[in-house]
Amino acid sequence: MNAETEPAGLSTGTRGAARRLAVPLGVLAAVAAAFAYVGSVDPNEPGHYPVCPLLHYTGIYCPGCGGLRSAHAVVHGDLTAALGDNALAVAGYVVFAALWVVWAVRVARGQPFRVALGRPQLRALGAAVLVFTVVRNLPTGGWLHP
Repeated sequence: MNAETEPAGLSTGTRGAARRLAVPLGVLAAVAAAFAYVGSVDPNEPGHYPVCPLLHYTGIYCPGCGGLRSAHAVVHGDLTAALGDNALAVAGYVVFAALWVVWAVRVARGQPFRVALGRPQLRALGAAVLVFTVVRNLPTGGWLHP
């Protein structure tokens, strides 16, 4: 590409970074759209979203129960309600945001990005989700109910 056909103010390096950021920005747009939808369609109103089948048939809260209400509260800036609806989901939102920022920065710089979780990390993650699920279903874990 010569100087006549290159867009003004856009160097080759800048175009390359913009091209590399297409996927992270697409993921961010999809997540933002999902949060915008959940923020506009209140999950506290019956009939908008399906009921959790595990809760419906067994009365047991799954690790995701309250996740939509939590996302709705985050969109509306109510962190206390979000944590009350599903603290594990809020932790997941924070981890996603941090990983997305690292991903976008590394991609913009042309560096590889990879999240490599080994068996110990996956077991720890599974154990944390299991403990959260068990505790929120115990009589003493009522503070974790959505």
